[in-house]
Order: sequence, then C-alpha cells, then structure tokens
Amino acid sequence: MAQCVIAPQFYAASGGIAAIEPHWFAAFTTPRHEKHVAELLTEREIESFLPLYKACRQWKKSAPVELQLPLFPNYVFVRIGKQSRGTVLSLPGVVSIVGSSRGPWPLPESEIEILRSGIRVGRIEPHPYLTVGTRVRVKAGVMAGVEGILTRVKNGLRVVMSLDAIMKSVAVEVDMCDIEMVC
Repeated sequence: MAQCVIAPQFYAASGGIAAIEPHWFAAFTTPRHEKHVAELLTEREIESFLPLYKACRQWKKSAPVELQLPLFPNYVFVRIGKQSRGTVLSLPGVVSIVGSSRGPWPLPESEIEILRSGIRVGRIEPHPYLTVGTRVRVKAGVMAGVEGILTRVKNGLRVVMSLDAIMKSVAVEVDMCDIEMVC
C-alpha cells in the first residue's frame, strides 16, 4: 500500500480523527474474507471499496478459471466517520482498522480515486512492495536471473549486482515489471 500522509486538518485537538466528515480507512480482515466483509458493509449501508483484479488459474486436470481476487489481500477500504468505527470493527471478519495507538490513519481521497481509475481501465494487478534495500532478482532481459539489492526507485529502478567472488559490484537500470522480490 502507498505511504499515507496525514494532513493536520484530520486531527482534532484531542488527538483523534474528526467525527464531522467521513474519511477513507483501510480495514484489515481475516484471510480470504474480504468479499464477505464488503458484502456486510454494503448491507449496513457503509460505503466501502474492495478493488479486485482478474486472474486466470488452472488446477490439475481442469479447465482454466478466471477469478476475481482482491488487489490487496486482507484489506477492504471503508469511508466512515469516527462514530462508525465500532460498527465496522464489530463485523465478523474485520480484525482492525489500520492505524496506531493514537487512532486510525485516514487515506487520501486521491489514492482511492487512482485505484478506482485503474480498476475501470483494467490494467492493474498486485506487485510486491519494494523498498530501497530489498533483495531482488531480474526476471527478464539479458540480465535475467541476476540477483542484487534495489538502490533506487525514482525515475527507473537501479539494482546493484554484487559478484561476491571478486568483491565487486555494478549498478543496472531495470524496469519495475522486470524484477521480483527474492524471499
């Protein structure tokens, strides 16, 4: 999930989320309960958003199946005011609302709109959350199979590949779609 910046107007003097206006929050759910939680939210007339993407799966000796899977496993986005927090938390399958001990963290409206636009276009799919310092592997191109450390994310990805035997390193520019995280 993208990093969340909390604007000062969201916080009241008491240190909590202002109850006047509803804001978007991420509700953390139990595994594989996102669709059920989204249905329960709809039944209770609470605005929610569960971004789904299409994935094809094929199990042994069966035809390929197209599935609608959550873009962010274990998360459903809800638009609520402070007074509705208890209602959401009481739903079966909801574990918590993402935040800290000071309160839940509101998500910028623009991030939800970007996700909705991506879903409408249909060109959105999950990708591992990569940060500088993550060990990655190049999976396509002439450098396929090379492992290294991600050193830059802005304006193209830079991976540092180290040759341990000679204790030397080189930096390689790669596209985001050409790398994967190494477990």
